[in-house]
Amino acid sequence: MPVLRVVVLWHQHQPFYKDLVTDEYRLPWVRLHALKDYYGMVKLLDEFPNVHQTFNLVPSLISQIQDYVAGVARDPFLEVAAKPVHDLSPEERQFGLKYLFQANSVNLIGRYPRYCELWDLFRSAGESPERADKYFQTQDFTDLQVLSQLAWFDEFFLEEPEVAALVKKGRNFSLEEQNFVMAHQRKLIARVLPAHADAAKRGGVEISTSPFYHPILPLVCDTNMGAISTPGLPLPQNRFVHPEDAREQLRRGLDLHQQVFGVRPHGVWPSEGSVSEEVFAIAHKLGVNWMATDEGVLGRTLGISFERDGNGRVSPQAAEKLYTMHRYERGETEMHLVFRDHAISDLIGFVYSGMSAQDGTNHLMHRIQEAAQPLLSRGHDALIPIILDGENAWEYYPKSGREFLRRFYDRLQQEPGIEAVTISESIQRHQNKSMLSSLVPGSWINANFNVWIGAPEDNRAWDYLYHARKFYSEVSPHCSEAQRKLAFEELLIAEGSDWNWWYGPEHSSANDREFDELYRKHLSNVYQALGATPPDYLAQPITGRIIQPSFTPQTHYIHPEVSGDTVRYFEWMGAAHYVADRRAGAMHGKVFLCDALFAGIDESNVYGRLDFVDSVPENEFEVVVNLESWADQSSRPRRALRLNAKIENKTIRTLNVSEPDSAETASTKEIPEGIALALARSFEFKLPLALLLATPVASSAGNDRVHSILAATKLRVRVSIWKNRLPIDALPLEGWIDLQLLSEEDLMSVSH
Repeated sequence: MPVLRVVVLWHQHQPFYKDLVTDEYRLPWVRLHALKDYYGMVKLLDEFPNVHQTFNLVPSLISQIQDYVAGVARDPFLEVAAKPVHDLSPEERQFGLKYLFQANSVNLIGRYPRYCELWDLFRSAGESPERADKYFQTQDFTDLQVLSQLAWFDEFFLEEPEVAALVKKGRNFSLEEQNFVMAHQRKLIARVLPAHADAAKRGGVEISTSPFYHPILPLVCDTNMGAISTPGLPLPQNRFVHPEDAREQLRRGLDLHQQVFGVRPHGVWPSEGSVSEEVFAIAHKLGVNWMATDEGVLGRTLGISFERDGNGRVSPQAAEKLYTMHRYERGETEMHLVFRDHAISDLIGFVYSGMSAQDGTNHLMHRIQEAAQPLLSRGHDALIPIILDGENAWEYYPKSGREFLRRFYDRLQQEPGIEAVTISESIQRHQNKSMLSSLVPGSWINANFNVWIGAPEDNRAWDYLYHARKFYSEVSPHCSEAQRKLAFEELLIAEGSDWNWWYGPEHSSANDREFDELYRKHLSNVYQALGATPPDYLAQPITGRIIQPSFTPQTHYIHPEVSGDTVRYFEWMGAAHYVADRRAGAMHGKVFLCDALFAGIDESNVYGRLDFVDSVPENEFEVVVNLESWADQSSRPRRALRLNAKIENKTIRTLNVSEPDSAETASTKEIPEGIALALARSFEFKLPLALLLATPVASSAGNDRVHSILAATKLRVRVSIWKNRLPIDALPLEGWIDLQLLSEEDLMSVSH
């Protein structure tokens, strides 16, 4: 009988945050994700011995984890969280208020009532650390220090008695408890690498590697590769050509893996799935047996398309090409290749977090089996490669997605005819390999390199790297070995892909400035290590963007006519509004349909308006409006409603109104009086506040005003778009728009 082999590769990666000159970590994400994701992701497989998977650990991530385990990582974020409150300077307090809330507002902050309460207090001050500082008393700040760390603890760590007791306590933490949380982190992080090593020794996982500092290898070999992948792409002024650096990055990655895990890795996930024939030749000579990239690269190489139909299926002919093991041979170079199923991988990354674990698992298994059917029906084995980040997606799932993963792994283990195997196991077992003699260069993003080169900011970053590398070549022969070693290390770090990920128009985060400063600092360190003064231009930001807050609270009552016509701009002035940043976050591949969400109240109603990215989407879709009214400190909403509008041919066909957890819905004829919907250029709605048991109230006067406002009843609004019973996009992407149910006078006063 033919076999369906499912290959899952989790790519574990963080940028290199350490400044080698100061030994300071400029951002805390290695530590926090080591606490939250890396251990539990591999430990979970202990429960599923027949589910084998591949974990790709980037070498620079491993080296940073080792720093934390050894206790030599200087992490100012941890230092601010660990200090007794009375020892914090005003600058440190404001630093803490700025960074200790950088977490998913629903699944990390929202999981802990006290953390959520402090987040509300911070937001009531306009998310300004300077303004919020005066509202945070000593106990408030101590609780923030503790909970901002506990929120990142892995599900397995939360089950430990001492940690579970702190979670149960919830608030009013002592200095001793604060010290325990900070000290305990090092012990927990120390379990990460041994857990991977143990799983590999048992045969449950294969550990692969990447080039050391995560560079885009084809571009390090030759930046002109960008224009080969995308003809006409603007290139940097100076051509960067250093295949010897690409080889060094890859060799170091293989060496560190062998040093840490005791075996030479068989495979490599090249940074961002970036491949070229020159990269294959380098990897082959270093003993690499397999590499992986995206289906788009295969499609361009074969000159075919892997477009999906309405059910997410490729054509049977395309399935035959995609769902198999490939072998590249040209001259002396040989390389096994797997090409990730882009659609299924993105469903895990972006869609199933918006569904129940059971529904997500059922849909995923159906998609996997349906994808393989064209091959299985002809008696051929099928190989479905699922490859994605092993950390970023889980912030959007409840409890780090463990319920979803457990259900998925259980199905993989129980379903007859399915094998969940590592990539090396699939190479051994898959007999009918597809042969390739050439390859179009590209990455997992649009089968090109445009995220990292071509935009003015990207090209400027490459030019700065070119000049630093040229300076090193000219000056280093006259310097000491220690100087050369430090300068070259800084160059290799600057070659990493992460800096240009944030340059250009594609991506943005709250830490854009920090990434920009760190990149320029690494280049400056090259010159300083060699006894020279860095060029003046390295003191100037490369990024030209200033990331503006995407949320503005309501300032006045609004009384818009519900017509769906965005021309009536002034009717929505004063509404709360949330503008999507379609570059936001570290993950790439999200489908964006929502551009902005406006919401506001008057004396009797709540109103909302959803603006689309370009125009109203084609084909059938659903707009779901979730509304909740809350009283302070409540564990459940006072009332919750779900409005589900089905859209066909850009017309609202049906509307259902229900309570989210109820199986009963109101039909179109039974819609409560006072609800209004409209769809034209935008989707708009009106709903009586009485249906949500909500009434605007006046707040207290004097010093208790802020706390009185926080204690008032709140209204929460969220809008999402669904297609084929799958959540495609939402605003806000995380959490809700919160509306204060206050009098108009109080709203105006708070906004000023």
